[in-house]
Amino acid sequence: MWRDLELRELRIFLVLADELHFGRTAERLRISQPGVSEAVRVLESRLGVKVFDRTSRRVSLTPAGVALRDDLVPALAALDRALAQTSDLSRTVRGLLRVGFVLTTEGPALNRLVSVFQARYPACEVRLTEVETFDAYRPLRRGDIDVLCNWLAVDEPDLTAGVTFACYQRALAVAATHRLAAQAAVSVEELAGEEVALLPPSTPPAVYDLLIPPRTPSGRPIRRTQPAQTVNEVLSLVARGRIVHPTSSTIPIFDRTDVILVAIDGLPPLPLGLVWCTSRENPRIRALNEVARSLAAPDPA
Repeated sequence: MWRDLELRELRIFLVLADELHFGRTAERLRISQPGVSEAVRVLESRLGVKVFDRTSRRVSLTPAGVALRDDLVPALAALDRALAQTSDLSRTVRGLLRVGFVLTTEGPALNRLVSVFQARYPACEVRLTEVETFDAYRPLRRGDIDVLCNWLAVDEPDLTAGVTFACYQRALAVAATHRLAAQAAVSVEELAGEEVALLPPSTPPAVYDLLIPPRTPSGRPIRRTQPAQTVNEVLSLVARGRIVHPTSSTIPIFDRTDVILVAIDGLPPLPLGLVWCTSRENPRIRALNEVARSLAAPDPA
């Protein structure tokens, strides 16, 4: 099976494709000639096609071998560049990286990101800090944290949005006694008939609109009427039936007996990613974002 091929076999193939001589290839790679022959045998067996024509006098590429060589040269060059860049980063990414999160973005995805980052860059210490949910950009701008893990909706000119490394399906938090609590799913259009939280002015507008859209897809206004300063105040309003609240289906703080999460149809998944001050970008932040890129999964259907 071609998926079982190892990088070593591909590199031996490229050298032999260049030298077209088993002996010179072995000398160049400082391995035995039988080792070269075995690598070619394994390569051809797993690909299910001959890549070299071999006689006692000459070695030549087959048409399949030519095609493989032409595809592999740029691919392995790109791989080598990526590995070299990572190796260079491992020497420069050191010191302290302060990562902020809000109450609703702490969880397995962030913990996995930090664990993989620290394994890859052991000379860099990561310090996790919870920040105010509805004023999360202030500690970034003050320099209290270096990067923020937040719901990814950024339209502020001094901030940079990184990659989305996790996505979460939406749900509507309602009181256990609410008329919608027994439904398997609700349409986002039904939000026009309900009241939702009026979040503090410090809430970034793009994040606010991502979490609680101001209008339904058909244009009906969603009424942001009930003031709430914290997530716990939002939860209290939900539990008492004063509001409904669009959220993620996987936030632990919403797992309580007096609050029901009902799936919402018509809202895209919530994207989780990194945000930082553009003027303070550094190798540590870039490295964390690249690790996030490597962990990114496709948006759920």
